[in-house]
Amino acid sequence: MLKLYECRDMKGKVLFVSGIDTSVGKTVATGLLAKALMVAGKRVITQKMIQTGCVEVSEDIEAHRQIQGIDFTEEDKAGLTCPYIFTYPCSPHMAAAKDGREIDLSVITQATERLSERYEYVLLEGAGGLMVPTVGMGLTIDYVKEQGYPMILVTSGKLGSLNHTLLSVYACQQYGIPVQAIVYNRYPSIDPLIEANSLEYLRERYPEIPIILLPEYKEGSDALPDIAPLL
Repeated sequence: MLKLYECRDMKGKVLFVSGIDTSVGKTVATGLLAKALMVAGKRVITQKMIQTGCVEVSEDIEAHRQIQGIDFTEEDKAGLTCPYIFTYPCSPHMAAAKDGREIDLSVITQATERLSERYEYVLLEGAGGLMVPTVGMGLTIDYVKEQGYPMILVTSGKLGSLNHTLLSVYACQQYGIPVQAIVYNRYPSIDPLIEANSLEYLRERYPEIPIILLPEYKEGSDALPDIAPLL
């Protein structure tokens, strides 16, 4: 079982959730992990670092709450769980420019700190993958390293994902970011042979990194991922 890292002076435990690519299932994974932590009796909240392609309300935070089976929290209503929402669906640096706004990363950090004072776990979901530009030449992975957050990396078994997963883990290793767990999303299933082989390969290549199998999310389902590596 891996040890969680406390971030700087934060009281709660912040885990950064990133995907190997867009549309890999990190929003569903974040919601299911949060629900599993809730069921385990933990005080947990999710946060979205930056949301693009939305107006006023973060669709990812909305999805998290739907999966958790709870209403919007006071922190959601106060904007703490998603400090930046941009209208155009693209990378944060471009979305901010199109909306004529600027991103101040300290605003996100301060929001996370406030959440960590109220909750045992903060699952901070990124936008896209690790190398997504945020401010200037800065990347998401730069921010994660600066804050000292451990990583939950969401991947899948679809063709091409293995390459992206290896690159993402390598990037974390080069940046000195601990990978707390790899979440393996098997849905929707496209090629069972590739999915099984990729899972076996990851287990053999990274025996030190726990792999959490993500169950298929269906409304009303009680299936939850095994969160033992996060406890």
